[in-house]
Amino acid sequence: MYDFLHYIHLKDLIDICVVGLLIWGAIAWARRVHAILALVGLLFIWLFYLAAMQLELQLTAWFFQGFFAALVIFLVVVFQDDLRRLFERIAVLGLRRQNAPLDARRTAVLVRALQELAERRWGALVVLPGRDPIERHLQGGVALEAEPSEALLISLFDSHSPGHDGAVIWQDDRVTRFAVHLPLSENRQELGAGGTRHAAALGLAERCDAICLVVSEERGTISVASAGQLHTLDKPNSLRETIETHGPSTRSRVKLQPRTVLRGFLEAFGSFCMALFAWLVLVPGAAEERAELKVPIVVENLPVEFDIASISPDSVEIEVMGARRELLMATDDHFTLVINADLARLGRRTFSVTREHIQHETSLKILSLKQQKVRLSLETRD
Repeated sequence: MYDFLHYIHLKDLIDICVVGLLIWGAIAWARRVHAILALVGLLFIWLFYLAAMQLELQLTAWFFQGFFAALVIFLVVVFQDDLRRLFERIAVLGLRRQNAPLDARRTAVLVRALQELAERRWGALVVLPGRDPIERHLQGGVALEAEPSEALLISLFDSHSPGHDGAVIWQDDRVTRFAVHLPLSENRQELGAGGTRHAAALGLAERCDAICLVVSEERGTISVASAGQLHTLDKPNSLRETIETHGPSTRSRVKLQPRTVLRGFLEAFGSFCMALFAWLVLVPGAAEERAELKVPIVVENLPVEFDIASISPDSVEIEVMGARRELLMATDDHFTLVINADLARLGRRTFSVTREHIQHETSLKILSLKQQKVRLSLETRD
């Protein structure tokens, strides 16, 4: 078997891994924006394009190139918000923005106020921004920039207050804005029995890393929306822990289902397989390299009165050149050195071999043979 790894260098492995991660990210992003079927359709079109390139169908390849150029504009128009959110997340990771530490005293004020609202069954929605910018997701609202207090928060969500249906923005341990409208989520499965406030909290949590604290006026419970998920707190201390850790504790409590783990593994495996396939098709085809193979010897037209005792050597080494893709797929079995032993009846035992004696069905070019002669040891049949 041909040494497969001999022609995959470290930079090639890095190249494949980077593209595999990008494809995996694209699959996760498409699932998040509910565009998996569209991504599968694009995959089939891309495979048709690769086939056209390999078959040198120039007109078809030109058509697909124009289609992909128009597709880029279409994707930017349709998914502009999702793409902007993706680029913002990349910028945040690159700049390593960190959440400002929360003041324990003011955190206690927020906890007591929300618990009081839950006991009164007054609906409330408080947003704690994370590292991602949230300004473009907010609509309306009144600037406040006030020192937080229980009385202030309770008064803001009093049903007689004109802004009680909106959200309060809690940033840098201050109430910076109230009566804010948030984007609504359409994920009914995650929302469950939640109402408009829960849909607004989940809608913002789907778009950034902020956490949203929701008090339900129907049930008197406190829920947390974070990382695109919504769950109800069932312990009194959970609210304080959630605020102090600003999200990680809530995500750590989310149990990964076996089906979710299996889906992630299959997506990752498929992504890296597609990256490897794309590398085999696109990258190696433009580069030619050399390789050495051991070719088995086959004897033809041996007179019936003889049997072969041995062949020396039993194989020959050849040097071939071709595209790296062909070299990766080539094995010793794809080549055969054929000796015409018809002259053995005249006493010949040593046969000269050249490149013309090599039979193969590959596009590789044979450069040289290291052995120029092959000797047959024959036995006469009784």
